[in-house]
Amino acid sequence: MRTSLAKSCAALAMLVLAAHAPMAARLPPRVPPRPRPAAGRFSFAAVVALARLRAATAYSPPREEVPAWLAGLGADQYRGIEFEPNADIWRREATPFRLELLPVGFNFRTDVEVSLVEDGKVRDIAATPSMFRFAESVPRAPSNAALPLSGFRLRSRINSPRHWDEFLVFQGASYFRAIGRDEVYGLSARGLAIDTAAPSGEEFPAFTHFWIERPPRGASTVVVDALLQSRSATGAYRFIVKPGAQTVMNVDATLFARRLVHSYGVAPLTSMFLFGATDRGLMDDYRPQVHDSDGLQVTTNTGEHLWRPLANPAKLQVSAFTTEAPRGFGLVQRSRRFDDFEDLGAHYERRPSAWIEPQRGFGAGAVELVEIPSRRETNDNIVAFFRPTRPLQPGHAAHFAYRLTWLAQPLLPRGLGKVVDTLSGASLDGKQRVFQIDFAGAGEKVADLAAHLSASAGRTSPVQLSPNPFVHGFRASFALDPRGADLVELRLQISRANRPATETWLYRWTAR
Repeated sequence: MRTSLAKSCAALAMLVLAAHAPMAARLPPRVPPRPRPAAGRFSFAAVVALARLRAATAYSPPREEVPAWLAGLGADQYRGIEFEPNADIWRREATPFRLELLPVGFNFRTDVEVSLVEDGKVRDIAATPSMFRFAESVPRAPSNAALPLSGFRLRSRINSPRHWDEFLVFQGASYFRAIGRDEVYGLSARGLAIDTAAPSGEEFPAFTHFWIERPPRGASTVVVDALLQSRSATGAYRFIVKPGAQTVMNVDATLFARRLVHSYGVAPLTSMFLFGATDRGLMDDYRPQVHDSDGLQVTTNTGEHLWRPLANPAKLQVSAFTTEAPRGFGLVQRSRRFDDFEDLGAHYERRPSAWIEPQRGFGAGAVELVEIPSRRETNDNIVAFFRPTRPLQPGHAAHFAYRLTWLAQPLLPRGLGKVVDTLSGASLDGKQRVFQIDFAGAGEKVADLAAHLSASAGRTSPVQLSPNPFVHGFRASFALDPRGADLVELRLQISRANRPATETWLYRWTAR
């Protein structure tokens, strides 16, 4: 079970989400009923109106509804609760999707409401134990027990016409995950990030109500609307999801502030990076690499393509890129060979990348990357999002629209060299760092190439370019003498005839 370390970046301590604290054995008092969309034909506008209404009222934390008989479940016990196939919501309907419910339990203590929308009418789902299968290790449910929900998953036939594959799950705060064909779950997305890496501590907004539209016969997409709430803001979200070789989500979000919010992240992505080829740290592990993502990829608004390898730093690191909304950004897994990881269970080589393409409302701001020290691969220690310059202001709606694609790797323009390996180690005398960067996609000839390397501190040697037939490309090699600096920002781009021949390689070296 993956635990987020985002909160620890603010407190500089390895703490998990508040939602992941040990469960109470007794139910807390009921909070007042939640406002609901007005009666009549349901529409997304009703969710927006509800979010606006909630922002003008006092915040009521989401309910923690863990029945006593589920309060002490461990991870394996919780995995022993499976949705009953015969209880599938759309099993007897001619739709290419299946909807399954997820109960509260283990780390998922907060209940959410799930409603179906059919022909514009809303029907709330009330789950019971009869809708689930329970392993022998799970305590028996009392007769007529209700079962609060923590989220849901969706299935479709994305790999085989005979098998219903899970491709999307919403569960825990505002977290959700998706995959495309032949992929396994890895990194997560979120609805909204607030005060990430702030000394005051991070705030975790949560989806508290979902409305899922029944897809018609032959539909290729499914629509999910969601209400988001937190102490500082509310939001109305619409997800139009199309699963397949790549799973594409068109996201429309309208946010309302309860207070002035300066530090917030739109389209947040959360991933794990324990170690890679450049820095194993003190890890004693049989595997060559362990990570869900190995780099941040950005296409700036001017069309420059950036690649920044991820790190598991000794201290919290926050980096910012661009000053305007980019054309795209994402956390990417470029290591795609089994022998990159040698892990028969985790299959990190099949983890998806996630690519964000802003459509509307982003404006001025920066792509921000947060890297948090971690010693466990069960901790999500990487966060990336777009941080707008303009704050969220009470009484004003903020609209954001973007496309989120779950895929193997985002494409680069044809003929532009891509970083396929970043290698680093000590020089023979131990006084310098040697870097080797492999590029593929721009040919193997190096005679007409020029290297442009800059460093924020220290001194670098001239870049040597050599053909590398093993990647059908070339290698750039240089050495860095930090000269006592604790941190050096490196930037390398290869050009041909005064035009970029490769994406721009960025790297932050730090002294441990």
